[in-house]
Amino acid sequence: MAGIIGTSSTAPIFASHSSTTPSFSLHPSPATFAKPFLFPTSERKFYGGVALPLKKGRSHLHLSISNVATSPAQEEVQKLTSSKENQRPVYPFAAIVGQDEMKLCLLLNVIDPKIGGVMIMGDRGTGKSTTVRSLVDLLPEIRVVYGDPFNSDPEDAEVQGAEVRDKVMKGEKLPVVSTKINMVDLPLGATEDRVCGTIDIEKALTEGVKAFEPGLLAKANRGILYVDEVNLLDDHLVDVLLDSAASGWNTVEREGISISHPARFILIGSGNPEEGELRPQLLDRFGMHAQVGTVRDAELRVKIVEERARFDRNPKEFRESYIAEQEKLQQQIDSARSALSSVTIDHDLRVKISKVCAELNVDGLRGDIVSNRAARALAALKGRDKVTTEDIATVIPNCLRHRLRKDPLESIDSGVLVIEKFYEVFA
Repeated sequence: MAGIIGTSSTAPIFASHSSTTPSFSLHPSPATFAKPFLFPTSERKFYGGVALPLKKGRSHLHLSISNVATSPAQEEVQKLTSSKENQRPVYPFAAIVGQDEMKLCLLLNVIDPKIGGVMIMGDRGTGKSTTVRSLVDLLPEIRVVYGDPFNSDPEDAEVQGAEVRDKVMKGEKLPVVSTKINMVDLPLGATEDRVCGTIDIEKALTEGVKAFEPGLLAKANRGILYVDEVNLLDDHLVDVLLDSAASGWNTVEREGISISHPARFILIGSGNPEEGELRPQLLDRFGMHAQVGTVRDAELRVKIVEERARFDRNPKEFRESYIAEQEKLQQQIDSARSALSSVTIDHDLRVKISKVCAELNVDGLRGDIVSNRAARALAALKGRDKVTTEDIATVIPNCLRHRLRKDPLESIDSGVLVIEKFYEVFA
């Protein structure tokens, strides 16, 4: 990574977005809520992603968001900054020894989230989970609508919740706050209701209120969804991830009520291939694929052990020793994200990338698209405005190796096949 990472100035790091869980509810009193509006009778009205079957004779209903902090956005950011100091310390990304391929794939996805995520497969105990979670400190800031449970973008309607879109159409001014990209862990034992969100049936029966509790997919919108041991994930959760990854929206159908909200996230998975294969449908949804091996060099292994021992002994002191490197890397990421739109790739290089994909019999066009995006992100990371052949050679094995058709009699690594075909086409 030393050859990839350049020098840059420092940049401030802000706290993560609030995890306050809001719920949508209907109340007869207009005391503290939004402007009332009329629902037609005997219809189903969609608002804020909630579809409500209405009875005759009830025409005026007031919609509100409960359990959302009402303090000013700047005060909330200050609270989050102070609370961050009490969180569990995370191993610094700059302190990870080796595993350059995995680190590069993660950085490229932070620079361009449209690459589509990373699948990390390798031996147990090689630092896969540690590296992914260490990415938290390097995540850039995004602008979100304050108090919105879906991290809605105040300008992009494609990643806005229904309530925010309705306010925009009415011309209301939206409170906006800057917050870091969120990283959400998806546990293997999570239930479908916890992942997708659910309706509070007890509240509906006792209080006559239909409240929606957003799930992990709502929290991960415009952020990162990390699944450790993804090859062990239950099939019904895999189906949910496939649906959300394909459409960018999550739809919950419960007891005659339909809730839809944006769910666009960077999907990062890790696992051990010895514990089982991943379903091809889900594997294809990962933009890049990184293979991680056990370090064989004795001196490097000793260094890893010593660094880990230092961190376990005094995490705060260990993190402080890497502040300068972390800030330099974060500034480089911010610069690359800003310059990404100006990076170009020649037409003949695009043709050669597609020729490699065609001759390798890669199904679909995701391989072509991801290879182009990853090459541009790498050029931006290196501080250039034009993609070179070396950039493509670096990223194309990670973009295509998991898209090749499996041959049970083939002993050669699929990444080697991609490299061989690359040099054959680009020679």
